[in-house]
Amino acid sequence: MENKFGHHKNNIAELPFRPGVGMMILDKHNRIFVGKRIDSKLNGWQMPQGGIDLGETPSAAALREMEEEIGCNKGNIIAESKNWYSYRVPNFLVPKLWGGKFCGQKQKWFLIRFTGEDSDIDINTKCPEFDQWKWVHFDELLKDIIPFKLKLYKQVVKEFKDIL
Repeated sequence: MENKFGHHKNNIAELPFRPGVGMMILDKHNRIFVGKRIDSKLNGWQMPQGGIDLGETPSAAALREMEEEIGCNKGNIIAESKNWYSYRVPNFLVPKLWGGKFCGQKQKWFLIRFTGEDSDIDINTKCPEFDQWKWVHFDELLKDIIPFKLKLYKQVVKEFKDIL
């Protein structure tokens, strides 16, 4: 049976992953930037992330997405994940995200040292994604994360924690 998005409900597992990037943005105290999504009723926080545009490198996408999501790009990339990490969104979200064309995202992650001040951060961007933001310590990060991203976040933390 076809749904209103043109996909068969039982074919969600066959949909591809959307290519994207994620950013673990650290302040001078090694705290991590997290935001609470403006469009979600799920009680959870996440690190900034976004898609890779056609012809764009993952590192360029990370810096562009940083500016789009936190309102500034004052930061330096200090590491790139060795692997691509993926997550699936819950089935009920598939038709609501990315035109129903993807089952989740596969992401290259970047560790970015934020070089600005808190006052440089402005989440009231042209297309805001967050309605709140905060800095959290490594040991706090996984407590409030959106549940379906938890496994991915554990993998990213494991890879980047040794760099610091």
